[in-house]
Amino acid sequence: MAAPLNPGDPLYCQMRELARRIFDHALAECSIPRAMQRHLELDDDRLRIGSDLYHLDSFSNINVVSIGKAGHSLAQALTEITDGGLHGIISCTSAPAAQIFGFRYFIGGDPMPNQESFRAAEAILKLISNSGPDALTIFLISGGASAIAEKPISPAITLEDVIATYTALLHSGASISEINTIRKHLSALKGGRMAQVAAPSHQISIMVSDVPEDALDALASGPTMPDTTTAADCYSIVEKRRLLAQFPASVRRLFERRQLQETPKPGDAAFAHSRYITILSNATALKAAVEKAALGGFAVEVDNSCDGWHYADAADHLLSRLRLLRQGASRVCLISGGELAAKVGKTPGTGGRNQQFAMYCAAKIEGQAITVLSAGTDGTDGNSLAAGAIADGSTVARARQKSLDPGTALKKLDYPLFEALGDAVITGPTGNNVRDVRVLLAY
Repeated sequence: MAAPLNPGDPLYCQMRELARRIFDHALAECSIPRAMQRHLELDDDRLRIGSDLYHLDSFSNINVVSIGKAGHSLAQALTEITDGGLHGIISCTSAPAAQIFGFRYFIGGDPMPNQESFRAAEAILKLISNSGPDALTIFLISGGASAIAEKPISPAITLEDVIATYTALLHSGASISEINTIRKHLSALKGGRMAQVAAPSHQISIMVSDVPEDALDALASGPTMPDTTTAADCYSIVEKRRLLAQFPASVRRLFERRQLQETPKPGDAAFAHSRYITILSNATALKAAVEKAALGGFAVEVDNSCDGWHYADAADHLLSRLRLLRQGASRVCLISGGELAAKVGKTPGTGGRNQQFAMYCAAKIEGQAITVLSAGTDGTDGNSLAAGAIADGSTVARARQKSLDPGTALKKLDYPLFEALGDAVITGPTGNNVRDVRVLLAY
């Protein structure tokens, strides 16, 4: 690496702007309407979805269920392609400016369910429960649906119990895959159980994925897909993360008595007429980021090997990889996708895993011509209004100039620091989620 830079060196500002442009381009390429138009097409009554063709007039009934952060956007794009005439249920996180005719809306909670989440689940199950073999059920599934639509497997589990369970899971340091494994087995909707209710209708799931590319049954906790996880996995996760004592009594009893019921597995009759297509995923965002960085003259590589790692381990790995790449080129960009783990303390501040990752990197790159951006494509990071943050070799010095303590921020997971520096990545809610994107630049 070159000699240390001064905190006011204009190169830092330039690199921060470049990192933000790369991220913004990735967000733009993850447009729901654009993705739907790429994969769906209507010709008379024939609706092409991917490689499958559906003669809409041949079905006695068509139900649409759209759940997740992109619930409204997906349903709107579908109705525009089909020229309307569809009906169903949409459960999303915020009310749109204008609702779609024929659809009933529920404003569910995320990351914690609320009463509307419960009402949405009841309405969905009622809608699809009488679907015959000549009906078509279109599921539009996006990130956040695990909380946005929910019904516990046992009537003894209340909303308060579900929230307490989710809180324990989210603060345990468990990976999203581990969290969803347990969610599936505690839900009457997830882990393929929604598909069971919709059987024997023809089913097509159109998905915007916020899970690893090889784990699509974890998306929204897999309500329409065969479940590869087991009750035994749940018991193992709870023991590994020491969660039992943190669960409410109603949930704790199911684990203590080993009473979790298995979810439907591959080969179950419920999936005999089920099809699936992923129209957007983290790979879409990363591909766009790579293209933008390459156009900016960077030598670009992608490293997703740290998906699911603890944020500090991931940061050490990626920075080491970046420095190695820098030995072979003058301007390098390392792109990384997926989600990292960050255990939240009892009294957390304002922020999330992306700002935690950025702050940890800031201490490691002080004075160096390195810039790190880490942000969520849904526009939120933990409990903050930011999607993430940008850190560089000047972050620590600039923070101290404003009497801000980076060490305390890192310890308490509290990041008004980035906002004060003008380095918070604020996009507002995007209505979409294809996981996190990390952009690391070095000169």
